[in-house]
Amino acid sequence: MKLLGDKEVAFAFFKYVVQDYSENTVKSCCISAHFLAAGDLRLLAQDMLSWIIRRIGKCRSDEVVEFMWREHYKYECDFSVLDSLMRAFLTAEMVSSALEIMSKMRENGLRPSSSAISILFKLLLRIGDYGSVWKLFRDMLHKGPRPTNNLFNVMILGYCRKGRLQTGESLFHLMRKFGCEPDVFTYNILINAYCIRGWTSYALNWVHMMVEHGCNPSISTFSTVINVLCKEGNVVEARKLFDGMQEVGVFPSTVTYNALMDGYVKAREIFQANMLYEEMKKKGVAPDAITFNILVAGHYKYGREEDGDRLLWDLTVAGPFPDYLFSDVSIAGLCLTGRLSEAVALLDNLLEKGIPVSVIAFNCIIAAYSKEGLEEKAFEVYNIMVQFGRLQEARDLMAKMIAMSFPINITACTVLLDGYFKKGDVMGARTLWEEMEIMGIAPDAVAFSALINGLVKAGSVEDRYDAFFQMIRKGLVPNNFVYNSLITGFCKNGNMNEAQKLERDMRERGLLPDVFTINTIINSFCKQGRMKLAIDSFVEMQRSGLQPDIVTYNTLINGFCKAFDVVNADNFMTRMYASGWEPDITTYNIRLHGFCSTRRINRAVMMLDELVSAGVVPNTVTYNTMMTSACNDILDRAMILAAKLLKMAFIPNTVTANLLLSHLWKQGLPQQPMMLPDTEVGNCIMKLKSLSQVARFVNGVLSFKSCQRTA
Repeated sequence: MKLLGDKEVAFAFFKYVVQDYSENTVKSCCISAHFLAAGDLRLLAQDMLSWIIRRIGKCRSDEVVEFMWREHYKYECDFSVLDSLMRAFLTAEMVSSALEIMSKMRENGLRPSSSAISILFKLLLRIGDYGSVWKLFRDMLHKGPRPTNNLFNVMILGYCRKGRLQTGESLFHLMRKFGCEPDVFTYNILINAYCIRGWTSYALNWVHMMVEHGCNPSISTFSTVINVLCKEGNVVEARKLFDGMQEVGVFPSTVTYNALMDGYVKAREIFQANMLYEEMKKKGVAPDAITFNILVAGHYKYGREEDGDRLLWDLTVAGPFPDYLFSDVSIAGLCLTGRLSEAVALLDNLLEKGIPVSVIAFNCIIAAYSKEGLEEKAFEVYNIMVQFGRLQEARDLMAKMIAMSFPINITACTVLLDGYFKKGDVMGARTLWEEMEIMGIAPDAVAFSALINGLVKAGSVEDRYDAFFQMIRKGLVPNNFVYNSLITGFCKNGNMNEAQKLERDMRERGLLPDVFTINTIINSFCKQGRMKLAIDSFVEMQRSGLQPDIVTYNTLINGFCKAFDVVNADNFMTRMYASGWEPDITTYNIRLHGFCSTRRINRAVMMLDELVSAGVVPNTVTYNTMMTSACNDILDRAMILAAKLLKMAFIPNTVTANLLLSHLWKQGLPQQPMMLPDTEVGNCIMKLKSLSQVARFVNGVLSFKSCQRTA
């Protein structure tokens, strides 16, 4: 990872290599993190630790702390290792664990960094743990570090977002007591909070206070107040502020122009809106999709339609504008003229073709459906929005809908909840769940299913069980999906007692475990090497009338191969044929790995020929399994096998190239790459003369693969 140089490539390589999370693997990763931190690569070390912590879950996170603290002095100082752990837990959003690490720092006479504490405050405020916020604040005042402007801003913003403006103001007045002078960001947070609630007079008072204390307002300050004045219909006052800002040397941006222009349109002063648009162009401020949508809507609603058409024509010939600008304005135009079905068809067509569409287009259709009273249709478009990765925009839109008393239903919340989990934002999902309760939206079975499945994938053992019992207490019946999610989670953690207990609970509630359920349990037993229990589950599966599938057989064959039990592996191959299942590439790869592990390379080569004859297409796993075995056996045989594989249209990947290079260098044969056939990888390898060149070659291959994925 250190040789790869680029942080992103190195981290991608780490995630590719680490495929299991056993105790030895976790320990190795912790040692690697020590080496990286000692080599001035602490950010990369923190990324590694955070990744591992997310994967093993809170129940095993103590292992990471123990491994990192044990003999850490050989690599890095106390502060370095504890700071890395604290930041890793914060990145993984495990607040309680981060607080424990901070306590450990205090016990060792160390001060946490201000930036790490700021992140901790932000997370605590987001989940609403105000008790811990004040406890942490008092602890910081007594033991350090000294509060900074940034830390106060984080706290004020957190409280204002939760609607606690008085607390935010109190913190503002507390700043000077600790030697911190409120800056433009501090004032803007409070001004924006008052504007959101429509308390414009209070917001203007804060602007005057800001100027009196010698803090210059920013473009954001003016844009926020102008926007709220226009929404209130006070366009005259908004225009005064707009002109006044330029007198003090703050020049309006596209956002500011749009806010005032929207105010004019809503006041039906289309002429003034057009004049503002012309002024905007003269001053070189670039209009965006919102600008054109405001003007087109104004012309269609309160002006002349031909002027709206002319504006759209000007847009098409003026260029160059981004693709999404045309699509947004076109969809907005269709919505304004009541052609909703055409607008949706255009949106679908653009998304299918991969043409970028901004949140504006989605908002136009959702708003149009809402005005027609078609809430279900509106939520269908909302669902599409979440599916296409517009999670934050969807969250912001829901906040606006709530503020406007729009009838938010459980479907929209479930869609957004699932989106948060898919993105890995567990804290966002939990916050949404709490907000649903506050809004009085009762979760249904589907919502609980999304919550439990998301918590299982995030590794939150206690939370997922709590959600399960909460679901039962509400009288909702868990389905197979819920049970399978829970069983999968316990199996991943190796807790087979709980997994089997849930399976029995399923039967007691009248639900029959499906093939997926039993396969999950069998797979977990096989991974633990408890093959007798795996066979018992297989037998019970058949007794209950379930037919094993190819996954069942592959799992058991793999388990016996890893246990070096060739007899039973062959036995289940025979059973698989008898049940009507033909071996797939996974089956062959398992058997090949079994033969190679027992050094029966000749039998593995025969099976390779057999799978090709059967019409099964080998994959990279097949090739690399064979190459690994051949290289460990006789290198010349590996080169012959490589040539054979290349004739079978095998394209070597990074793993294959690294494998050959590693064994060539181990055996001191730098000239050996010359024997590779004339391929792109072969030509690259022939040019390598030193270990540093090998590292650069690997880096290049990984970067190229990364670019291909991005493209």
